[in-house]
Amino acid sequence: MTNTLKAELAREARRLGFDACAITHPNAIPDAPARLAQFVAEGRHGQMGWMAERMGWRGDPAALWREARSIIILAECYTPEHDPLELLKQREAGAISAYAMGRDYHDVVKKRLKQLGRWLIAQAGGEIKVFVDTAPVMEKPLAAAAGLGWQGKHTNLLSRDLGNWFFLGAIFTTLTLPPDPPARENCGSCRACLDICPTDAFPAPFQLDARRCISYLTIEHHGPVPPDLRSKLGNRIYGCDDCLAICPWNKFARHATELKYAARDGMHAPDLADLAKLDDSAFRAQFSGSPIKRIGRDRFVRNVLYAIGNSQSTRLRSVAQDLCDDPDPTVADAARWAAARLGAAPSPMRSAGWKDDSSSAG
Repeated sequence: MTNTLKAELAREARRLGFDACAITHPNAIPDAPARLAQFVAEGRHGQMGWMAERMGWRGDPAALWREARSIIILAECYTPEHDPLELLKQREAGAISAYAMGRDYHDVVKKRLKQLGRWLIAQAGGEIKVFVDTAPVMEKPLAAAAGLGWQGKHTNLLSRDLGNWFFLGAIFTTLTLPPDPPARENCGSCRACLDICPTDAFPAPFQLDARRCISYLTIEHHGPVPPDLRSKLGNRIYGCDDCLAICPWNKFARHATELKYAARDGMHAPDLADLAKLDDSAFRAQFSGSPIKRIGRDRFVRNVLYAIGNSQSTRLRSVAQDLCDDPDPTVADAARWAAARLGAAPSPMRSAGWKDDSSSAG
């Protein structure tokens, strides 16, 4: 009965719009607690204090919900129609991570997870809990344990069938379902994702130091970004797709079928001057329904000003100068940095990755 239910579950998941469905059990990642503890002990989580506060739950899915017997991992593709690396050449425009150009995936995926969970209860009973990135659940190790893919050298999940442009969601259930075998790592000798990183955020293959990751710096990091990293941000104003975009496994990436993940108006290469002028109300209105909204106007404009400082555009110097006395001290600091950068003679930068000559990456 359980194998039949599992097959029907996979069919229903695909009918609802998921691209892959795999199953594991709550005790499938026994090495996770030690790896997480080391990551936190070395300070690589940066300002993400919630990772340290909930290590017990995050490292042990069984501790999160003792009644759970199986974990269903779902993948949903958001493969961009554009080349994210090409955006980095448009110095007077902002580069937004592909996943954030459309509707907030938390809302979209969670709704679909609930639909699938209700179907499962109707078919077999039991109880469920659904999770999409906001709870202390290590989705990537669980997905690897379920055979959906493996964590690549950039620590993101890779799939032979999907590439690496997909969201993950999890359904914990009290039902006992047949687990899938774990996936094998298939990165081989490739190190494209490591070499392209502008900030050298990978101390070693399969390891990430979030404190140097542009996604962390532009989204999770509060206050000023360390001066030695600001020039390496290029025009990235929310997230970074470099290590994902360069992965050769993306030749197998599937097109996104959910229209809500398509870039909304104003999200593809927006003008930096327009973004810098946003006040709090205008920011909230422009990014309503977007994951960008959660970082707030001040952190977002801080990122925009770093991009302006890296633009080498004299047109944008006055934009930075206008914000040098912004009420938010971090914004004002970023504005002064940008204005000073644009007041000096421009220095050559590498076009593709925008790395300083001092960078040891690539």
